[in-house]
Amino acid sequence: MTTTQVTLVQIDNYGPWTVTPEPRREMDLQSLQSRLFADVAEFLGHRDGYAFATRFDNMIAVTNGVDGDAHATLQESIGNRYPVTVSLGTAVCDRPVDALEAANERLQRAGSAQDEARTEVLAGEYLTETTPTDVQIAHFDVVNVTGKYTDRVNEFDTFTTITRAYASLMEHLRERHGALSFFVGGDNVVAVCPDLHEAAFADAVDYVVGDVDVELQVGVGRGESAHEAGFAAKHALEDCRHAGTAVELFGVPAASD
Repeated sequence: MTTTQVTLVQIDNYGPWTVTPEPRREMDLQSLQSRLFADVAEFLGHRDGYAFATRFDNMIAVTNGVDGDAHATLQESIGNRYPVTVSLGTAVCDRPVDALEAANERLQRAGSAQDEARTEVLAGEYLTETTPTDVQIAHFDVVNVTGKYTDRVNEFDTFTTITRAYASLMEHLRERHGALSFFVGGDNVVAVCPDLHEAAFADAVDYVVGDVDVELQVGVGRGESAHEAGFAAKHALEDCRHAGTAVELFGVPAASD
């Protein structure tokens, strides 16, 4: 079984702040969001967590092994260095999407994301014990993206092709399995998954081909933390590239029939 700890990082009252006392320059906002995400990713990465930008004013992180004190430190550090604050909701569940739902609810119960009185909420539960099979990460990429797209068509058309593939995969894995998938640049998608059979990943690859005609390959890893599982998935993806296969597992196997 997997046990995923998910943290929702939400900027407090961000929408009103961006237009107070008047609308702020868009590139200033983009720079602030990028720096904030980089700092959150670095903080959690040093603790073997993964952070994903999603909409930038909301970030989703896999935080197995990161305790409440560390979350409080992250929140304090951001408050000290940025003109905005963040609220953090954390929850634990077998399926990543269920953990995210519970984390979201913790912040929603505390007030609206645009309520100026709701500031620096720190609410959640944290794993006290971890096991080598807690986290399952699948790392997808497009087969021969350079030869098929990057070196043949313009960048915007390549971008739209990758985006269609990501959207197809994301929706399939979320609806079918309760997994959370995130575009991480280039042609790469990282999916945080529950305890899935190898056949589920093959089915996902086939689904995207049938839906948007983009061929994917995927490496799957298991581990005690997001970093450990993700690094195993990277190795498995390299095995796909060398062997010409669609799905490879590395380390602790995926669930068996």
